[in-house]
Amino acid sequence: MSVRSMVVTQFERVAVEQHRMLARLSDELRLLDSGLDSLSFALIVARLEDALGFDPFDVAEDVKFPVTFGDFVRLYDNHK
Repeated sequence: MSVRSMVVTQFERVAVEQHRMLARLSDELRLLDSGLDSLSFALIVARLEDALGFDPFDVAEDVKFPVTFGDFVRLYDNHK
């Protein structure tokens, strides 16, 4: 499974579990407009760390928080 597929799957699962209305995922979608809240993002990051073996927010000192869904995917894709 590709990194992108794993990220999409986690966004969708967490949205359902947290009873959030997830916006259509596209690279241009601003994370603030995704329909998810901070708890949802924390769950996604934790689950991706379990699945991929790293947390890109802990690995690099100069990580900028992603603004769009595409930025989020690239953050994980660039560290695989």
